[in-house]
Parts: sequence; structure tokens; C-alpha cells
Amino acid sequence: MSSEPSSARTLRQRTLPQVGESGQELLAAATVAVVGAGGLGSPVIQYLAAAGIGTLHVIDDDHVELSNLNRQTLHGVDTLGRPKTEGAVAAAARLSPETTVVPHRLRLTDANAAELLGAADVIVDGSDSFATRFTVHRAATALGLPVVFGALFQWNAQVTVFWSAPPAASGLAPVVLTDVFPDTAATHASPGCAEAGVLGAVVGIAGSFLALETVKLVLGTGRPLLGRVLLVDGLAGTTTEVPLAPSPASAPPARAAGLPTAVPAGPRTAAPRPVARGEVGPDAVWLDVRRPEESRERPGPAGTVRLPLDRLLRLEDGPGGGLPSGHPLAGVDPARPLLPFCAAGPRSAAAARHLERLGWTVAGYLDGGLPGPGTGDGRA
Repeated sequence: MSSEPSSARTLRQRTLPQVGESGQELLAAATVAVVGAGGLGSPVIQYLAAAGIGTLHVIDDDHVELSNLNRQTLHGVDTLGRPKTEGAVAAAARLSPETTVVPHRLRLTDANAAELLGAADVIVDGSDSFATRFTVHRAATALGLPVVFGALFQWNAQVTVFWSAPPAASGLAPVVLTDVFPDTAATHASPGCAEAGVLGAVVGIAGSFLALETVKLVLGTGRPLLGRVLLVDGLAGTTTEVPLAPSPASAPPARAAGLPTAVPAGPRTAAPRPVARGEVGPDAVWLDVRRPEESRERPGPAGTVRLPLDRLLRLEDGPGGGLPSGHPLAGVDPARPLLPFCAAGPRSAAAARHLERLGWTVAGYLDGGLPGPGTGDGRA
């Protein structure tokens, strides 16, 4: 159970239907390894701590230099010469005292990578050399873990997700670093930020995308950037998406321990039909997708099944999928149509789409939501 301060701090994101209480618990239970506490690592570490990630392993053997400060916002003139991992610990403590930061003041190598990265659910590669990137790649491929990857060049950035073994249920094909960048002398000779230069604001944009992709993977929501690379052109003020070819010889799909399945947000099914209260059939199962406090304040009709939207959107099984006995839908007759409802309609419409996609029989969703006490317009 989250403490009162952390609960207040994460209130705005817990209000999101894809997060909610159960999503916040997933974030608090997650472990993320961040390779690099420099330009990309700075926004990643701060935003992941602010989001309530439970444990961050930060790997960096470098010290703060004055030339870092145009883009490495974890650090300042008061920490010149100090280990960069100290900035990660301090930033997380300011933002989220409940987040544990494990600093590793050493260089990532093939000899220590499995030990340093093996406890993670997601790896964020914020390094600035292909030697380190290929080390991350080899370890992540062996461990079957996703890598959220970022690269920078002057006014430009690239962001993608590499994963040798995405969950089979996600429908996503494996793509790894060597599908895009061959491990050759030419690749290793590519200039980094020190040689080519980089604008700090571009680094911040890319790092924020890395944090976003990490949160999506932990929650198992949205469409991760696996099989796609996002190109940011700071000078033109544009973003472009380029598809990536899947690996021709990838490991068998297998879910990484503790990580939910991300559901690709491909073409949506046709929008379910809104159903007026007077049109609800007698066999419909009323499904309350509101937050628990809303349901307690204004309960639904007798026999209502409660399944908050944040939990429902993580449902991966259809009616024949063998739900655990304690699941709210486990005892529902699959022949009876489900009627999601919320306070106004948008959440129940999202629930109806997701249930239909999984093969559940859906009557539609309650038009206008559940009427509030003393109201006659059907809205709360």
C-alpha cells in the first residue's frame, strides 16, 4: 500500500485509466536498470522516480565535468568532480523517497552485465558509445529483456525499443540492436556527442521519450516503439516514424519475469454502441469500470460486477482464457453480454472496445454513464 505522500504525489497519473491503483502498484514493484547517468539518463532517472518506479539500478563510472552541464540536468556546478551516480541518488530522493536507487560506479562490461542487468524488468540504454550499446545488447538478448534505446546527434535524436523475446500475446516481432546497427568497425567509429555536439533541449526530449516508453512497458499499456524508430529533428521541429525490420533469427517469445504484456494499439474495432438505460436487456451484466472510491460513493444496480478500467485494460484473456478464481469476471456466464458503465461514458466505451477485442460478448456501453443522485439527465 502506498504511503500518503506518495499517493498524493502520483494522484494525477493514477487518475489515468491506464494507470489507476493497480498500475501504480506495478510501477512500485518494477525494477529498471539505467545505463548512463548523463544526458539521456538525467530525464529518465528523474521522470521514472517521479512516476514511482520502485527500484532504479544506475550504472555509470564517470564524474561530472563542466562540459556536461548543458544537457545533464542531474548535475550542477556544485557537484563538479563528483560521481554521476551521486546525482541520481540525490534526484530520486528529492522526488520520490520511496524509490530505491542502487548506484553502480563502474563500467558495464560483458563480464558484469548479466549481474548488473539481470534483476531488471526493463533496461534503458542512455550510453554514448557503441561499445557499451553492444554490451547491453548481448546481455539483454541473453536475458530476454526489453531495451529502451536512445541515440543523439547534434539537433537530432532516435528513440526505439529493442526486444529479442517480446511476449507472444503482444503480437510484436523481435527487433534487436544488430538489426539496425551491425557490430562493425564503421559503426564503432560513429561520432558521439563529444565529437559532433548536441543541443541540451534535444537530449531532454529524447530522454523524456525513453522514460515514457519504459513506463508503458512496465504497465503493459499502449503501443511500444518496438519495430519502429522515432526520429526527432530539432531544427525542423518534426518527428518521423520509420519501421524497423524484425530479426530473422530471434529467440522464442517469452515474457520477462514480472512484466505485463503490452497490447499493441493497432486498428481499433468498430466503436461499440451506446445503450440508453431503458434499452438495457435483462440478461446484460452491468460492469462498473469506475475507480473504487466512485463505486463506493454511488453503487451500481444490484448484481453489478466491479472491474476498474485500469485493471480491465490489463486483461489479456477472452471468456475461455481460464481467469483465476478471484477475478471479477471469472464467475460471469460468457453467454451473457457485458455492459460497461462509468460516470459519463468515455471510460466505459474504452472498456467495451477492449473486451470486444478479446472476444467477450458486449452489449455496448451505458450511454451518458450512471445517473447521479437526484439528477435526471443521466450524467454525474
